[in-house]
Amino acid sequence: MKKLCVLKNAAPSLLILLFLAISGCNRSADLKTPIESMSFAPNVPPPITRTYEDTVRVYLSASMKDIEISPGVMYHAWTFNDHVPGPFLRTRLGDILEVHITNHDNTGMLHNVDFHAVTGPGGGSILTNVAPGQTRIAYFKMMHPGLFLYHCATHPMTAHISNGMYGTILVQPKSGLPQVDHEYYVMQSEFYTTAPVKDSLFVEYSPEDGMREDPRFVVFNGSADALMGSGALQAKTGETVRIYFGNIGPNKISSFHIVGCIMDKVYREGDLVSDPARSIQTTLVPAGGAVVVEVQPIVPGAYILLDHAMFRTEKGAMGLLVVKGEPRPDIYNGQ
Repeated sequence: MKKLCVLKNAAPSLLILLFLAISGCNRSADLKTPIESMSFAPNVPPPITRTYEDTVRVYLSASMKDIEISPGVMYHAWTFNDHVPGPFLRTRLGDILEVHITNHDNTGMLHNVDFHAVTGPGGGSILTNVAPGQTRIAYFKMMHPGLFLYHCATHPMTAHISNGMYGTILVQPKSGLPQVDHEYYVMQSEFYTTAPVKDSLFVEYSPEDGMREDPRFVVFNGSADALMGSGALQAKTGETVRIYFGNIGPNKISSFHIVGCIMDKVYREGDLVSDPARSIQTTLVPAGGAVVVEVQPIVPGAYILLDHAMFRTEKGAMGLLVVKGEPRPDIYNGQ
């Protein structure tokens, strides 16, 4: 790919090819049917097993949706694809990421996407600015392996992030990642809201609380109970679980911890090039950063995922990994 090409509006495939030919964009090597690789939390797209570079096409839409951020507490969220967090995108080093972004926001706001995995001004946000009712298309070459975040970067960026417009993109190394039994997607985020009011389900965005860096809710996957009950992560004893954990912030560092489960491997700050750290109890994840952790539980039971800045668990930063299997009294026993 010699140039980045952007279409202002969505167009039929024939017109897209004609436009690319006229504009001089050489994409002849990429014109086979692109792969689509995205999923919603806590699910992760399957590992990429191909050994060649390809085009990965993703469709993102900016939209508004009412979500429950805590039991009985509703919030008017700004979303990618009607989800908070937005979808998990999976690519391979050297791939072309073909992004289609449509603005379904009827409030009149502009939106875009800043990909932390993109090399170029604004992380691609300059090329993905999209007005209501429009679609734009942009192409980005994946130059660095790792786990990265993306988010809306339209002014004021603080509002777009705080209200729910973020997600995760994985760029696999060419050699791939070691095979594991389960892969999960978990995103920590903060909601800055007014106090709940009697006889009203909804809370409103509070930029004043954001300026004070005082979130009312700190949650995993958009809700205080997203990873509780039927939403808990699942595994069996002896299986290896890989968690792709992002922290969008927008303000706080996360002290990610799994109670009773030593992290066998920690790819700090989403670094998939260096050897992982091993036998880690708690790992720091900066705002706007990510980490990949692997655990292999061998004792059955419910393991709590949390931010070890403990009062945040009172605000919702908690989930469960439920592990089934035979008891291990040789390891974990008492009267």
